Order: sequence, then C-alpha cells, then structure tokens
Amino acid sequence: MDRHKEPVKPPRPPPFDVEAFLDSGGIAGKVVEYRVGEVIYSQGEPCDRVFYIQSGDVELRVLSHTGKEAIVGMLGPRAFFGEAALAGQPLRLATAIATSPSALLVVHKEQMIRVLHEEHALSDRFITYVLARNIRVEADLVDQMFNSSEKRLARVLLLLARYGKPDAHHRVLPKISQETLAEMVGTTRSRVNFFMNKFRKLGYIEYNGGLRINDSLLSIVLHD
Repeated sequence: MDRHKEPVKPPRPPPFDVEAFLDSGGIAGKVVEYRVGEVIYSQGEPCDRVFYIQSGDVELRVLSHTGKEAIVGMLGPRAFFGEAALAGQPLRLATAIATSPSALLVVHKEQMIRVLHEEHALSDRFITYVLARNIRVEADLVDQMFNSSEKRLARVLLLLARYGKPDAHHRVLPKISQETLAEMVGTTRSRVNFFMNKFRKLGYIEYNGGLRINDSLLSIVLHD
C-alpha cells in the first residue's frame, strides 16, 4: 500500500446558477408578461415587490414636480429592479415601462428577503449586482455634471451596446428613437440628431438593419 498517495479530493461544486434557481421555483414568485409600452409600476405607487427580467427590456422614467421627464435606466434580461423595496423604501421613485415584450418574475419583498437570508450564493450575487448598479448611477451623475452632451451621448450608446462585454452580438441596438436618447443624455433631439450624423460620417456608428456601434466611438468618450 502506498502510504504517500494523496487522498482524492472531492469535486468542487459548480458555481451557483441564478437562472436555474429562479426557474426551479426556488423563489415563490409568479411570471407576468407585459406588452410593449405597458406600465409595470408607476412613480408614487407602494414599493412592495422586486422584479427579475427573464426576457425583454424595461425602461425606468422619473417625472419631476415641474413636469420634466427623464429616463434614468434601461434594463435587459437577467437584471433585477425595484430592489429599493428591500431597504424599506415606501413609494416608487420611478415608473417602469416594458419597451419590448417582456416576461418578469415578480417577488414580494418578504419572500425575497427570506430567500436572500437562506441562499448565501444568491445573496452574494444579488449584492454584487446592486453595488454594480450603484457604481453605474454614480458614473452617470459625474457624466451629467462634467461632460459635454456629445460625450454623454457616446457613453450612452456604448453602454446600450454593452461595450466590453463578451456577447458582441449586442453591439447592434434594437430600435431606439432620438427622443429617447435625448431624454437619457439630458439634451435636445436636434443635438442628438447632429451628433448621430457626425458619428455616422466618422464611421463610429452604422445604420444597417439596426444601429451598429463600433469600438471606435470610445475615442469620443476618451477625448479631452
């Protein structure tokens, strides 16, 4: 018998699969389907549920007391939203609207809190997601305060195209109006139209069965 033979190590467990856990019914929520343009919840409504996008796209809009409206977020599949309910926020601060046919898992906050306490792997993934969202919000605020509308538009396009992510097929954006881009950037439609024409002439973007964003657009963001 070989006394120096090392013991066989047990196989490492696979990484926690959030999608598989949600699909297995680990969270007692229900899947609700929304049509394009349908309101998921409105600003000022009770904040008592958390949403997970299984498919589709969601836009978050805020309306000020003076009647000015702005888009503060555009979310796609595998994203959570409405998570402020977990922090005790009583009312929604934004309106959520489906911008494509969407299937959302809807979970009441008490159920979500219980699952996060019991499933540590899901809790870690969720915390990482929330922190990344906060970093994005801070970056958006800095961008709005210090950068020109041209830079802000270029950054929005790169974010929508998921620049730096491995799934390169997302570089072609779904149909998005210049009015929507103007609301996201915080400028006028005419300025967006001017810069989009400029980006196209410089080869930074292409219109070919959709809006294709090229990596070279990053030069606008990095330019001082």
